Amino acid sequence: MDLTTYQTDGFWDELFEPTGRPRAAADPLVRRLADFSPGELAIRQKAADKMLLTMGITFNVYGHEAGTEKVWPFDIVPRVIDAGEWATIERGLKQRIHALNLFIDDVYNRRLIVKDKVVPEWLVDSGACFRGPCAGLQPPQGVWCHITGTDLVRGGDGQMYVLEDNLRTPSGVSYVLENREVMKRTFPQVFSGQRISPVEDYPEKLLAMLQFIAPAAVRDPTVVVLTPGIYNSAYFEHCFLARQMGVELVQGSDLVVHNDVVFMRTTQGLERVDVIYRRIDDDFLDPQVFRHDSVVGVPGLIGAYRAGNVALVNAPGTGIADDKAVYAFVPEIIRYYLGEEIILPNVPTYVCGDDTQCRHVLDKLDELVIKPANESGGYGIVLGPRASQQQRDECRERIRANPRNFVAQPMLSLSRVPTVIGDSLEGRHVDLRPFILYGEEIYVLPGGLTRVALVKDSLVVNSSQGGGSKDTWVVHTNRS
Repeated sequence: MDLTTYQTDGFWDELFEPTGRPRAAADPLVRRLADFSPGELAIRQKAADKMLLTMGITFNVYGHEAGTEKVWPFDIVPRVIDAGEWATIERGLKQRIHALNLFIDDVYNRRLIVKDKVVPEWLVDSGACFRGPCAGLQPPQGVWCHITGTDLVRGGDGQMYVLEDNLRTPSGVSYVLENREVMKRTFPQVFSGQRISPVEDYPEKLLAMLQFIAPAAVRDPTVVVLTPGIYNSAYFEHCFLARQMGVELVQGSDLVVHNDVVFMRTTQGLERVDVIYRRIDDDFLDPQVFRHDSVVGVPGLIGAYRAGNVALVNAPGTGIADDKAVYAFVPEIIRYYLGEEIILPNVPTYVCGDDTQCRHVLDKLDELVIKPANESGGYGIVLGPRASQQQRDECRERIRANPRNFVAQPMLSLSRVPTVIGDSLEGRHVDLRPFILYGEEIYVLPGGLTRVALVKDSLVVNSSQGGGSKDTWVVHTNRS
């Protein structure tokens, strides 16, 4: 395959240097790709697509295609990260999650960071994901954010930045595991002779973490995965993780609370449940505490949790650290709790809830990316430099109506990875979502989910909006 025609087009490329030479960690992969005959890569891509269909690896779509189930979009050219660089990323993620866990515990208990005026009180109390009923909670082992998906992007300067934190019910890890499986089945020769960090043990580590945070008196805890049902966009993942861990997948109607103890309905009667990996948002967890109209939650669940009879993963209320306005304060949060400087920098962020910063944003709408503070999936984002005047005017009115709900960031020149387009390779923009488990210790899954904007020149990597994914390799070279 002729790779000399591939162009980086001035973007930071994850496989190639600006000169066109492969980066050191990617060199073995690039040499194998170069050995392929014309059209062979496209044939292998079609084989991977067929395998995804056969294996039933899907996701459900919201929005205008609500209810649609689609095959997971996957590109067979992996993203490669040198193990030496990954070591720094791992340290930065552990630092970040440690500090955010302390922050969540503090804001629901002593509130020292607010009293010391490091984080404004209005920012915490006005957060859409701040949950007043969680005040005073003491989760098992002192851990709130057991599972985090932190989104990273690499800018045109080659620096890896944290784009946002996902601490509520982060999804995508099942696709990390399935992407690797599909690669091994359809493209085994590219692994030959390379030291690539494994990802297959994630379900085992996830189960160990869930068992670790069980109520103290329980020796052999019963763990379940709680799903809102088949129409949830991540239902495939709920099923996959429950099956991989060998635990029950349940819905709210399968659980009942008696005397502050949670039980699961089985054919042999009621069985006590000790740990719930919940994939349901806070608002729907317990109709007696949050949304009274919830039909997917479990009445009395929060009472059982507060009594210490069941562990919830993630703990309710963690969404306050998921807030993109709070994200802007993470460097200060790390400095306050850990006395350290941030290892993985934030993207510079303007908080529209601050009057001065809001005026700056309104004056520079054509230069900035505007994001709702608590949305996910890429919805509600306005790319100022690419938006029409009407879109910017509408965005301006939304900000003025509710400034607290918006932040703004400069538009980064995201890095790219070669992607199969027909019979050739073209650069497409990517981000990266590593997954972090916090139990007895903090564990970072090597690599994570690389999401790719399959549409040319697009920066939207979300699968619900035309994005796809790639296998992510953490490669050990002689120098790393």
